[in-house]
Amino acid sequence: MSPRSTDAEQVELANTAFYECLERGDFEELSALWLDDEITCVHPGWPVLSGRGEVLRSYALIMAHTEYIQFFLTDVLVSVMGDTALATCTENILSGGPAEESGELGPLVGQLVVATNVFRRTPDGWRLWAHHGSPVLADSDDDEDEDSS
Repeated sequence: MSPRSTDAEQVELANTAFYECLERGDFEELSALWLDDEITCVHPGWPVLSGRGEVLRSYALIMAHTEYIQFFLTDVLVSVMGDTALATCTENILSGGPAEESGELGPLVGQLVVATNVFRRTPDGWRLWAHHGSPVLADSDDDEDEDSS
């Protein structure tokens, strides 16, 4: 990171690095992005996970059971107040199902999740303090029918 880059730019880089680690399945690098203190995480549909052990264990499980995942981040907004920063974004996720018997990747599935990532400044740079992801529910055809009447 350039010493001239702003705090917001550094937070955005840290936020991007988080998703890149997930894509690569790099558990060690992902672990290094989190604070050593009390951290929390909410994956879509999961209960609140608290503490470094519980949070990192969840990512190890996700990485172990995900054949392929790619994040396209949109609507990224970063706000910095002192030594705390908030990054919000839409995770446009493309993931691969379990490998088929032929060894080929199973069907690809798309999903939208809105995420809030909270960072704290440390002597080693910005580190994750909390992650919260919520699924974006797709509009149903029934809603469209109601709108047209």
